[in-house]
Amino acid sequence: MKLIRNKYLCVKYIDLMTEDFKEPIPSLQVAQGSVAWQTPSNIALVKYWGKRDPQLPENPSISFTLKNCHTNTKVDFVKRTITDGEFSFDIIFEGEKKEAFKPKIQKFFERIQEYVPFVSEYHFTITSDNSFPHSSGIASSASGMSALSMCLMSIEKQLNPEISETYFYRKASFLARLGSGSACRSVKGNLVVWGAHPEIAESSDLYGVPFSEEIAPIFENYQDTILLVDKGEKQVSSTVGHQLMHGHPYAASRFSQAVENISKIKTFLKSGAIKEFIALVESEALTLHAMMMTSQPYFILMKPNTLEIINKIWAYRAENDSNICFTLDAGANVHLLYPENEKEKVHSFIETELSIHCQNNHFIHDELGYGAKEMK
Repeated sequence: MKLIRNKYLCVKYIDLMTEDFKEPIPSLQVAQGSVAWQTPSNIALVKYWGKRDPQLPENPSISFTLKNCHTNTKVDFVKRTITDGEFSFDIIFEGEKKEAFKPKIQKFFERIQEYVPFVSEYHFTITSDNSFPHSSGIASSASGMSALSMCLMSIEKQLNPEISETYFYRKASFLARLGSGSACRSVKGNLVVWGAHPEIAESSDLYGVPFSEEIAPIFENYQDTILLVDKGEKQVSSTVGHQLMHGHPYAASRFSQAVENISKIKTFLKSGAIKEFIALVESEALTLHAMMMTSQPYFILMKPNTLEIINKIWAYRAENDSNICFTLDAGANVHLLYPENEKEKVHSFIETELSIHCQNNHFIHDELGYGAKEMK
């Protein structure tokens, strides 16, 4: 099924929906406080690649929420005596003050100020750490921006205690999207859809929504081992990569394909059609990188060891009638996905055959998670 987007109607709809997230007049005054959340990273099965302002996806996506790869963020806030419309904040990442992170947070605050005006009324001390190495190729922006957004919503809840739980989480996802698109998929779990789709109830370009239908038992407790092929910074940022979809010769076809693949994967998840799931997920990963290789300018983020791992996965699957498969983000690292009942054998395969292709033999075992958790 094709999702037909009328640009004028879409813009009017988006404008109408964003009004829902304008902060009501605070009912309480809060001088100071502290809030903290832990939010996970996520890995897309159907990829989003290409966006339009403000941080809206050109196609819908669906992701697994992870469990072990997460960010812990605490925000201490104190009411400022002088409010001049500017933002006042410090960032402490893994025990060290990080001035280099401030421009990204500054831009985020500028984007969200009309929805949470109190961001200019307090001084914030943002203390954060990851359960995984920063710049390891795992989506730290997704977990980091979602954690900060959850903290801001906890502050809003203190100012406006009557806001509903649904509003709380939906607006948190909405805010997270304005920091990093994929961050909106890290608020809830275990499967999250971002982007309007005619077959996904309440789906929206503005925020992620949990995949609400039951999934087959084989997809429960699904495993994901992240094989860290390259821990360095990417040569081309995701932001630049998304921009290159404007005018891309295959963009329209790709966006239509993603809509159709959401419909297909929805069926596979419910029925337990794991072979079809594997084919779709791997095709989506390779399509993402094909878009990079056919953009202008073109670029390649996979490394030789990425391809070595993929070929070994294919060989292992054929020889063992296994249900392992891979997916990729916009980088060189490989996410190895597999059912829980294959965990022991796959871990042995990783140790003996795949780890040698990882930087410093480094990999991270993870699994399907369930979204953000408040830290007391």
